[in-house]
Amino acid sequence: MTICEVPLSEHAAPHSASVNPEDVARFNRLGDLWWDKQGKMGILHDINPIRVTYIRDHIRRFLLNDQSALNESPEHPLAGVRIADIGCGGGILSESLAELGAQVTGIDPAPNNIAVASRHAEKMGLTIDYRNITAETLAETGEQFDAVAALEVIEHVEGPSEFIKKLSSLVKPGGLLFLATIDRTMKSYVFAILGAEYVLGWVPKGTHDHDKFIRPDELSAWVRRAGLREIDRAGMTFQPFTRSWRKSHDTDVNYLMAAKKEG
Repeated sequence: MTICEVPLSEHAAPHSASVNPEDVARFNRLGDLWWDKQGKMGILHDINPIRVTYIRDHIRRFLLNDQSALNESPEHPLAGVRIADIGCGGGILSESLAELGAQVTGIDPAPNNIAVASRHAEKMGLTIDYRNITAETLAETGEQFDAVAALEVIEHVEGPSEFIKKLSSLVKPGGLLFLATIDRTMKSYVFAILGAEYVLGWVPKGTHDHDKFIRPDELSAWVRRAGLREIDRAGMTFQPFTRSWRKSHDTDVNYLMAAKKEG
């Protein structure tokens, strides 16, 4: 069976202590909607350039020591860099990183997500190592990566502080961890839940639970206890007049964090 022939699966998703079965089932039903830029997952396509640039620039600065060329945009600036995309969904981030030359391993506990991601990668002529497993299972293999990304994932897991420890175990000494999530504020309730889910319909209703949103300082503390050092945080802010997103200093709703593993 070739990658493009992988069917959408109704098989049970792999389980672990961090996996929320309801969230996995919800994302598992999205199917090809992952690649509908005008559909329910369109917001991920809108913010993806910010996420990719953030990862690229920090890798080049802290791993490749290529500060002089940060804005030159060579064709494959991440060539040879091994990156794990945790909770890869339909492969939006994984494909962008692979296009920059990275060797990407994308994992997701939802089997349909992996089927969709694998088909789309082959259609685009990209080689990505997709696996229908959990972060815990990947950690058990003993594999480590130059960088690990878990974007818009941690607010969906059980035991987020323990989840960060698993992610840390996947990062090589001196490597980087990238996280993106939503701050637990009244502003995030208004914009990320009422606005995004119920008014604008940017994401399916029920996608988020405000109680699971994470304050930046909480996340930074978990990162520190997992043996990493926060090196940067940045907000992602929607511009209503241009209907576009930009990186900002406002972390009250969506934000990114980069951390380096000591050693």
